Amino acid sequence: MKTKLLSICIVLLGLFVACTPPPEEMMSSPTEVTDQSGRIVKLDKIPETIVSLAPSNTELLFALGLGDKVVGVTDYCDYPEAAKEKPKVGGFSTVDMERVVEMQPDLILAANIHQEEVIPALEKAGLTVVCLDPANLEEVLEAVTLAGQCSGEEDEASRLVAEMSGRIETIRSKVANLTEAQKPRVFAIMWHDPLMSVGLGLRHDLIVEAGGINIVEELGEEYPSVSLEWVIDKNPEVIIAGVGMGSGEDLTFQFALNEERLAGVDARRNNRVYQIDLDLIGRSGPRIVQGFELVAKMIHPEIFGEIE
Repeated sequence: MKTKLLSICIVLLGLFVACTPPPEEMMSSPTEVTDQSGRIVKLDKIPETIVSLAPSNTELLFALGLGDKVVGVTDYCDYPEAAKEKPKVGGFSTVDMERVVEMQPDLILAANIHQEEVIPALEKAGLTVVCLDPANLEEVLEAVTLAGQCSGEEDEASRLVAEMSGRIETIRSKVANLTEAQKPRVFAIMWHDPLMSVGLGLRHDLIVEAGGINIVEELGEEYPSVSLEWVIDKNPEVIIAGVGMGSGEDLTFQFALNEERLAGVDARRNNRVYQIDLDLIGRSGPRIVQGFELVAKMIHPEIFGEIE
């Protein structure tokens, strides 16, 4: 009798195990998330295949150790190096939606630019899409947490957020008590022909959070075009030129460094003209902290040390 009962228990145990989904297919709580566009997205399982529709999302996925699960990226996803080898699904603003649908990924990480057309079309095709749209440093950290929740990598996301937060707070604490007089006037150049700067948004926040005054903020635009005469009148004490835009290489930096009409502004007279990779201060992924640290050194070398 005991043997028969034991046999029945073993059979029942086997049936239970067989009916229980393997751990990698189970989605831990929450099963629903609110993404950064305000959409509520239902998540049924931990994704095994992921498509990224933005370079910043791609960098974040790799930082969370999810590179092996990434099956599609944009033409502009070039970091880390391994991202270049992933199958392409079109450009950042020109997504090849047929290609994405054909891949049938478990999860798609999109961006703000995709809200109007791309996200609705992919959802109509039955795909799960989460939008990451951070507009400042706090929301970058929130995006990391959200990506961790969607991918089942909550612990790794928490570790990454803690590391990033620590570095961010180090900078904030060192400039927190600066007076307005101690904050240098900063002119950030996105492009030189026409002369385009940074007025609002994430790049602007990096300048302000690092203890600088963005001379273009008053114009109230994200990327306003300004005249050279206007810049000269504002007399920036620090000029930060973005490099690496398209095929522009360092042309913007060379302009800031050599334009004769800028020779009299404080930034040029005091050798405070710098260059920075636009990806470091524009892609809202983990590397934004590295960009923030560089901007802090450019604005306050007396506090954070000179750039090596």
